[in-house]
Order: sequence, then structure tokens, then C-alpha cells
Amino acid sequence: MPKGDGFTMKEGVQESPVGDNLPKIDFSGFILSLYSSGLVQLGKVEDPSTGKKSTNLDMAKHTIEMIAMLEVKTRGNLTKDEESLLKALLSEIRLAYVELRG
Repeated sequence: MPKGDGFTMKEGVQESPVGDNLPKIDFSGFILSLYSSGLVQLGKVEDPSTGKKSTNLDMAKHTIEMIAMLEVKTRGNLTKDEESLLKALLSEIRLAYVELRG
């Protein structure tokens, strides 16, 4: 059976063969990435690819729902720090969405 596509698992964290130039791949980083995407979609921060702020409430809602789904699906499997981060980010982005929606 093939060994995969060049990615290896070390202590439950997937590492890229690209090197140390990329951030560590972990749950907190993944959640922060989704949160950051949500902030871009809400127009709270500039889109890094365009340098402009724009709003897409449908995509923001979708991103919030993905984060909420991860909260449910990972319940009981996160460290205290990961759980706290997830709850805090989800609360913040939900509040930002409600404020924008009016």
C-alpha cells in the first residue's frame, strides 16, 4: 500500500514537507484561519488577496455555521485551551455578524 503524498504525521499533527516557512498545522490554527476568513467576509478586515474590504453575509454565515459544527463535532476531544479559543472566536464572530446584519 502506498505511503501517501509526502505528508507525515508526527504526534497527531500533520507536517508539510515544504519546510518551516509555514505555520504549524494544529486545531487552533485551523479555527483561527476560519475565523479570519469570516472577518474578511464580514468586511471587518481587508481581503489579503485584494487589499479591499467587502461584505458577503451569505459566506460569513456559512463560515460561522462551519465553526459551530466543529464545536459540536469536537466536543470532549479538545484541550481546555482549544475549547476556550473555539468558544471565544465563535461568540465574537456571531456578535459581529448580528451587529452587521442589524
